[in-house]
Amino acid sequence: MSETRVHLSKTEPTAYQALDAFSRTVGEICAANGIDDRLKELVMIHSSQLNGCAYCTRVHVDRAAAAGIDADTLTQIPTWRESGVFSDRECAALELAEAFTFIHEDGIPDEVYDKVGSVFTEKEYAALSWACISINAFNRVVIAGRYPVPARTAQVTE
Repeated sequence: MSETRVHLSKTEPTAYQALDAFSRTVGEICAANGIDDRLKELVMIHSSQLNGCAYCTRVHVDRAAAAGIDADTLTQIPTWRESGVFSDRECAALELAEAFTFIHEDGIPDEVYDKVGSVFTEKEYAALSWACISINAFNRVVIAGRYPVPARTAQVTE
């Protein structure tokens, strides 16, 4: 995808700044309502992967690593249903992320809502829902603008 597109965050920075402020507020809501960085970043990565947003996937993989999520866990996210590395809370959050990402198909199905509701409190559910809304908005901005994700330079270790 080499075609240059309008860079929405540069062309209309006020709107992007509002979205960024919204994202920070969502992070505060998550922290205040018991959603730790590990769980939040798993949701952010999975939504970004499902949307095909390489830029946001990279950003949130970096944040996940900083939050202590190991490489094995990160590589298991796309196959979370078959993997044994995720807790019940993490599986419920990943399923909620899928429902929000594909909300146009079935909304939030009752079985997903009930399952997630059996694992999370109302405040936790709301925090995770806002996290899903936030990342899906960012994914759309970035995908529409075709933000580049260049290869990283190899680091030499001694």
